[in-house]
Amino acid sequence: MTVKMNINDQQFEVRLHDNPAAKAFVNTLPLQLEMDELNGNEKFADLPHTFPSSPVRPGTIQAGDLMLYGTQTLVLFYSSFESSYRYTPIGKVIHPENLPAQMDKKKIWVRFNDH
Repeated sequence: MTVKMNINDQQFEVRLHDNPAAKAFVNTLPLQLEMDELNGNEKFADLPHTFPSSPVRPGTIQAGDLMLYGTQTLVLFYSSFESSYRYTPIGKVIHPENLPAQMDKKKIWVRFNDH
């Protein structure tokens, strides 16, 4: 399944994983979040409620990865790097090439829609 993600009028498609966290995410749509900058490679925001989690240590984070940190924090990565943190995968931006250009502000508004 894919969902639409809109940042600064730039639309992205996100392919969701087939897991309980992704299914819970779809059930919250449409969703608009103000996401904060962290570490020069990710934006994060707390979700309206807790989600089922089954964290894994991905090792290499890829630009476009959409993950759950803990049970209530959505993280959107816009550059690739190595990480020892554990996340529950939710989805991946299909064409993340233009993602970094949308991350120039400390806070951004991100809107997710299921169609």
